[in-house]
Amino acid sequence: MKNLMTRFVNDESGATAIEYGLIAALIAVVCIGVWTTIGTRLNAKFNSVSSALQ
Repeated sequence: MKNLMTRFVNDESGATAIEYGLIAALIAVVCIGVWTTIGTRLNAKFNSVSSALQ
């Protein structure tokens, strides 16, 4: 039983999975922010071109 508890305390694989999850979440937040900014600017550009054509 003592061996089992020692292995459980020394196991760091869960911490690694949490770190990878946090990195993936951070990348997703950055991507969403960039895509939102690009989408807004692209929409403004299309509106500008549309107005110029009329």
